Amino acid sequence: MTTTQEVPTLLVVVPVAAVTLGLMTGLLHRRAGVTVPRLAVAVVAAVYVAGIVANTLLPFRLGATGPSPSWTVFLDLVPLADVEQGDVLQNVVVFLPLGWLLALVLRVDSAVRVVLGGLLLSLAMEAVQLGNAVTGHGGHVADVDDLWANTVGGALGYGLFRLVVLVPPVGRLAAAATWPALGRERRLTARRARRASADARRW
Repeated sequence: MTTTQEVPTLLVVVPVAAVTLGLMTGLLHRRAGVTVPRLAVAVVAAVYVAGIVANTLLPFRLGATGPSPSWTVFLDLVPLADVEQGDVLQNVVVFLPLGWLLALVLRVDSAVRVVLGGLLLSLAMEAVQLGNAVTGHGGHVADVDDLWANTVGGALGYGLFRLVVLVPPVGRLAAAATWPALGRERRLTARRARRASADARRW
């Protein structure tokens, strides 16, 4: 007889969001960059990370499980095979905020890097889902359509971000919410500024 119990959603989402928010707030404090707009971004990012974790891990079942089928049952590598438009749209929408957060938190300014980030995150999610399904703890199938749809969603989100910041009020808000650069990035920026100043004095 199979005896299982699903882990409650709140038991996963709340701790993940709290830990993520705490880490991000601490990072902002270390960079001396705590402001209301940046804290708002941290809250959104914490909620987003918790949602991604929940979407990846849940449902997660505890307890004994019966015999499992072959792992290939939980893996779909054929693009557009029995794909549902609603699922594709959902995956695209779920990854739209990633493009915004990469630009605001990590100061990513390259579409290629956003695509790579979305691809790697989606690949990690599908790998975890496959592992959960194979071990009998999860209920997801690792699907190549989810992989490309998520990646497209991240890229579209970044494209929308670059488009809306062209509107002056939105651009000012985005600038205020963008996180300060890392130490290495600051040094590079200062070095470029000194070099430009030296060149200007020569002329």
